[in-house]
Amino acid sequence: MNHFETSWQSADGLKIYAQGWEPDIGSNNDQSPVKGVVCLIHGIGEHTSRFAHVAEYLVREGYVLFGSDWRGHGKSEGQRGHIPSIEAVLKDIDVVIAEAKQRYPRKPLFLYGQSLGAIMVLYYGLQRKPDIKGIIASSPALHTSLDEQPLKIMAAKVLGSIVPRMSLHSGVSPFLMSRDNDVVRHYIHDPMVHYRITLGFGKIMIGVRKWVLENAAAFPLPLLLMHGKDDLLAYPSGSTQFAASINEKCKLVLWENAFHELHNEPEKSEVLNTITNFLNKLVEHVVESPDLTG
Repeated sequence: MNHFETSWQSADGLKIYAQGWEPDIGSNNDQSPVKGVVCLIHGIGEHTSRFAHVAEYLVREGYVLFGSDWRGHGKSEGQRGHIPSIEAVLKDIDVVIAEAKQRYPRKPLFLYGQSLGAIMVLYYGLQRKPDIKGIIASSPALHTSLDEQPLKIMAAKVLGSIVPRMSLHSGVSPFLMSRDNDVVRHYIHDPMVHYRITLGFGKIMIGVRKWVLENAAAFPLPLLLMHGKDDLLAYPSGSTQFAASINEKCKLVLWENAFHELHNEPEKSEVLNTITNFLNKLVEHVVESPDLTG
């Protein structure tokens, strides 16, 4: 397995850190073992390095895992837990996909989002209708306890316009991430994990969540949607509602007893196997264009 790091400047001047894990390609790219490229969009407060074990599994199956740390996250620049606009995030994902296409021309591309990242890949799919083969959304926070607190929603909408950079605790509890105590302990002691979200970010995501559910029926791509039935950070009802709107385009998998981070649960091998089965079925239907330049 090869690991590489790179960076670029965002449209508004932030240095964005990215990394990837790939099969050992060797000197002759024509004989590349790469079956496809999975572009990762991680969750709130975390970073791409928390998916290194996911990368190891995907690489063994012939896939690249490539992603950037969100602005305001991990090794990327920006105020912790802040985004200036939803368009800025869409442009950031545009760059991730463009970089992947440049590095791996003619290879099938996929988007994989976790938690907040899962909301964003659903939103991106609906908004951009990208030229990729499919999307994986794990534990999207389309329904949360915030839905039961209308006063908080109203306050976020008002204050998010007045003081958008004001930062609050995100409300994320490490103990609801996984039933694996080692995962919880590593999360708590990870120096790159943060618990911040700005009022502006919160206001934007309230609107995005609502829009995604209202427009679910227009989702244009094959989708693997996964959720733990005991997820108390992002309720599984949001995933079942989204899946019901698109039916045949969506494979919905609900995991008994599972918490928020399915890739870090005791069933993680089954979860990752479900992901690769989804990828493999789509890759089997891809016929690469012949190289007519030689």
